[in-house]
Amino acid sequence: GESGSSWCGNKNKCSTLGLILPIFSEETWPAALRGTLYLIGLLYSFLGVSIVADIFMCAIEKITSKTKKIHFATPKGDSPEVIEVPVWNGTVANLTLMALGSSAPEILLNVIEIIGNNFEAGQLGPGTIVGSAAFNLLAISAVCIIGIPTGETRRIDQIIVFGVTASFSVLAYIWLLVILKWVSPEEVELWEAILTFVFFPILVVIAYCADKQWLHPLFGQKRTTSSDKERQIELGNFTPAEEMLKDRAYFRNGQFDRDGLVSFIKDVKKNTKLSDEDAAVLAASKIIDSKPHSRMWYRIGAVRNITGGRKTQPSWRMNEKLKEVYDAINEHPEAPNISYPDEDEDKAIIDFHTSSAAVLENVGTYKVTIIRHGKLDETVRIRVETIDGSAVENEDYQPINEVLTFEPQELEKEVGLTIIDDNQWEPDEEFFVKLTLIPGDDSKNVRLGRTSIMEVTILNDDEPGMLQFEKRGHLVKESVGNARITVIRQNGADGDISVKWKTIDKSAVNGKDYHGGEGMLEFNHGETRRVIEIPIENDMDFEKDENFELEIYEPKGGATIGRINRTAVTITNDDEFNSIMNKMMLMTNLNVDSMRVHNETWGQQLKDAMNVNGGDVENATAGDYVMHFLTFGFKILFALIPPAGMGGGWPCFVVSLGMIGLLTCIVGDLASIFGCLVGLEDSVTAITLVALGTSLPDTFASKAAAVGEKSADNAIGNVTGSNSVNVFLGLGLPWLIAAIYHFAKGSKFVVPSGSLGFSVTIYAVCAIIGLGLLVVRRYVAFFGKAELGGPTGAKWASGVFFVMLWFTYVALSTLQAYGVIGAE
Repeated sequence: GESGSSWCGNKNKCSTLGLILPIFSEETWPAALRGTLYLIGLLYSFLGVSIVADIFMCAIEKITSKTKKIHFATPKGDSPEVIEVPVWNGTVANLTLMALGSSAPEILLNVIEIIGNNFEAGQLGPGTIVGSAAFNLLAISAVCIIGIPTGETRRIDQIIVFGVTASFSVLAYIWLLVILKWVSPEEVELWEAILTFVFFPILVVIAYCADKQWLHPLFGQKRTTSSDKERQIELGNFTPAEEMLKDRAYFRNGQFDRDGLVSFIKDVKKNTKLSDEDAAVLAASKIIDSKPHSRMWYRIGAVRNITGGRKTQPSWRMNEKLKEVYDAINEHPEAPNISYPDEDEDKAIIDFHTSSAAVLENVGTYKVTIIRHGKLDETVRIRVETIDGSAVENEDYQPINEVLTFEPQELEKEVGLTIIDDNQWEPDEEFFVKLTLIPGDDSKNVRLGRTSIMEVTILNDDEPGMLQFEKRGHLVKESVGNARITVIRQNGADGDISVKWKTIDKSAVNGKDYHGGEGMLEFNHGETRRVIEIPIENDMDFEKDENFELEIYEPKGGATIGRINRTAVTITNDDEFNSIMNKMMLMTNLNVDSMRVHNETWGQQLKDAMNVNGGDVENATAGDYVMHFLTFGFKILFALIPPAGMGGGWPCFVVSLGMIGLLTCIVGDLASIFGCLVGLEDSVTAITLVALGTSLPDTFASKAAAVGEKSADNAIGNVTGSNSVNVFLGLGLPWLIAAIYHFAKGSKFVVPSGSLGFSVTIYAVCAIIGLGLLVVRRYVAFFGKAELGGPTGAKWASGVFFVMLWFTYVALSTLQAYGVIGAE
């Protein structure tokens, strides 16, 4: 009977721990059922916190992305150059609004716990701050180090800023030990709370000075004296990564313009079979990719990936084939040369390497290459045979009729064509080589490609030859880029020859409509075809068709001029092109809009909330559907928050912060009651369940930033700043509130240092070791001289070491909480 009343008392005690929960009496329910329900509720609440934090961070992204236009004169005296620079300094934004965005749940948990506990200290909030810091620095660093692709590395660019925030992240926790154990044990005095809070603006100011390079002389680093660099620093303090992005070939700093789109579409479609729709998706993805991204952007994307929301990263909107093209473009952004995979891979595809070839009469044996692509895992057979044209078998060439066998994975075969040299002049002659399927079983697993017939021209090699244009007239579109005018060499290919060429203005004017002039065209021995390229000016204005002429004259090396020594080039206004580009711009704009981070209207926000993957059903996975169904209630509720595009983002900022506070209050209740029901101390619940639940989106965000960026700043460079802010705001603000309250009442603000002090001590030691390893990785070749990535063995060893540090912190803190080891 006594033990039964004790158990009832414990259950009743658990029911009195929450500020809001339980809503109704549940003491008579089985303890196991209550514990399970509270655990499910806690995990589910973490999803809700992630979703509302997503909206909160969209507001911050909107606020911090505000730009201003800077005008400055150009050297040539043309119209002034205009660049857009951010109003917010990147470092200040990271340490203030962005740190607040990622740390809001932890900070509000502390504030709510203090106020709800009659301004007395609790264990859940401070434990979550320290536990979250440990997970951020140790576990997230491990994920980022290991997650870098093999052979690649990422270094922190703004190392002085990182040094400042890393130092403060350690000093912040040492300061906690000072005030809890040494200066005023078990008590936080008013001046200590004020100083803890004031450390936050001090950190921001020092980090800003480091960002502006004002601290470089202190570290023995000279500031660059380049006038260009100084101007960039004064205008917007561009990082090297931002400078690289600003000078991108297609879209500068993510700015969408017609010229960039024209250039991009031409290059992409030049060597691919992409539809206009796919090209528009790629263009939109390239625009999104060329923008400098903050850590906040990656965190928003991570949350949406988890919850089945509208994706922000371009790769989520692409099928596998589009991703291949996209990756190829990113590898060679200046001049993509992309080979698009075969659409039909059920059969082997056989064709010639080229559709035509010209060979000299004295070549002897000419090798023709036959290639295989498509399905490669079976043995296939194909027949190759010659067909007469003006050249006759056994007089001008030796005929062939044979069967080729491609073994599995064999990609090409060569067939020798023997040309007969008769030592007498005769005109150029041609014959054909043809591929045919073999009837029966041999044709079931193979098909012919586009080039199944090849023309072979036999060139008389006993004369220098005659030069002329291929045709008398050429029609080119204004948007063609370069007009390619072919000059052919006939009736001989012996020796090196040359010919002069010049353009002649007609209705088209050199320098205005095209860029011509004079030049020399040279043919080496055996060459029979050369191209003159004339750049065409595309002014995008409606105008009538214009033309100019091209003439060849003064041949050298014994060559003669043929009948077609002049050709007319007509430049036609590209109305069709303009209509296509208008359509492409519209489609690209729609795709860019679909990958936006924030919403401009309530309608957009509600549509995103109600539809899986934000309405992009085609690219939604089964996991997206499941998570969308689970989080649908949260999404609809939080869609009522003012959208980030309204009022510069500030209404969204305020309302969503209030929503986070309400949900965090529920999380605190769920965690406390669950811990009580299963016998977990609040400090253990804080450093495990709550810390992991609030830090998981940051893990995915850091991993994406580590892989997607060229530096480690957004991956781990901001973790130390966030950890500092957690203490200075997350503990400084609630402690300041409580200290003022107790000071006014004339009482002491008691903060037991037992579990918290021990946890802080263990974390500080692990943090110093972890930061030391990052410094070693930066300067030691064994690790690749970079904080992230490097040789496979070294990066895995580093990652495992960081994980072991985190496990050590959790294990020792848990053992101390249960009295297995002492706090002293």
